[in-house]
Amino acid sequence: MRPWSGRSLLADQARRWAGGLLAGCAILVVVLGVLFAGQGTASPFDRAVDSPVITFFAGRQTLALWLAYPATLVPAGGASLIAALVCLARGWLRGALLALLAVPVTSGLNDAFLKHLFHRTYLGALTYPSGHAAAAAALAMSLTILLLLAPRAEPAAGPATRLVTVLRWAIPAVAWLAVVVVAVGVMGLRWHYVTDTIGGAALGTGTACALALILDLSWPRSGRHPLTASRSRRAAPQPGSAPGGRRWSRSGHGTS
Repeated sequence: MRPWSGRSLLADQARRWAGGLLAGCAILVVVLGVLFAGQGTASPFDRAVDSPVITFFAGRQTLALWLAYPATLVPAGGASLIAALVCLARGWLRGALLALLAVPVTSGLNDAFLKHLFHRTYLGALTYPSGHAAAAAALAMSLTILLLLAPRAEPAAGPATRLVTVLRWAIPAVAWLAVVVVAVGVMGLRWHYVTDTIGGAALGTGTACALALILDLSWPRSGRHPLTASRSRRAAPQPGSAPGGRRWSRSGHGTS
C-alpha cells in the first residue's frame, strides 16, 4: 500500500466538468440568496411546491422526520467515515480527505456564514440554504467523485468486475435519491422552503467539487507527500555522478 497514492480525484475531462458545475452552483446559491435575502415568507413558487407536501405530512410528522434523518450527524458522518476508511485501505489519501471534509466544510460554511449573510427565515429560524440538503448533497457529490469521476484503469472482464461496476453506479444513485428524500422531509416538517433545499443542494454539490479541485491542484503530481518528494529530489544523483556519490572527471576517473 502506498500511503501517498498519486491517484487524482478527477480525470482531466471530469476536472473541467467539475469546474463548470462549481461555477453554476455558486451562481445559483448567490442568486437565490439575493432574491430571498431578509424575507420571512414563501415565494409563489415555494407555496406552489410546499403546500401539497405540507398537507400530505400534516398527520405524518414521524415519517417526515425519518425522511430528513439521512442528512443528520450519525448517518451522514458514518457514511463519510466508511468512505474515508475504504480510501485509506487502498492507499488513496486524497480520496479519504475528500470523504472526511465534504460534509463538515459544507455545514460550517452554511451555518457560520451563508445563513447569517442571507438571513432568510421560516417561522423565525434561519433557513437559507438548507443545511440538511447541503449535507446530503455534499455526501452524494463526494461519492460521485470517488466512484465515477476519478481516473481508473480498465478492469478485466468478469462477474466480479460487473458487480463492482453496478455498485459504482448504484451507490451515488442512492445518495442522490437521499438528497431528494431529505428535501421532501424538511419541507414536510416546515423547516425549509423548497428554494432553501435547492440552494442547499447547490451548496453541497459545489463545495465537494471545490474540495476535489483544490486537493488535486495542491497535491504533487508524483503522488507523494510534498516533503517526501522534496527529499527525493535532493537525494537524487546529479548528472555525471557515480553511484557512490563521486563525480566523474573528463578523464573518466572518479573524483571525491
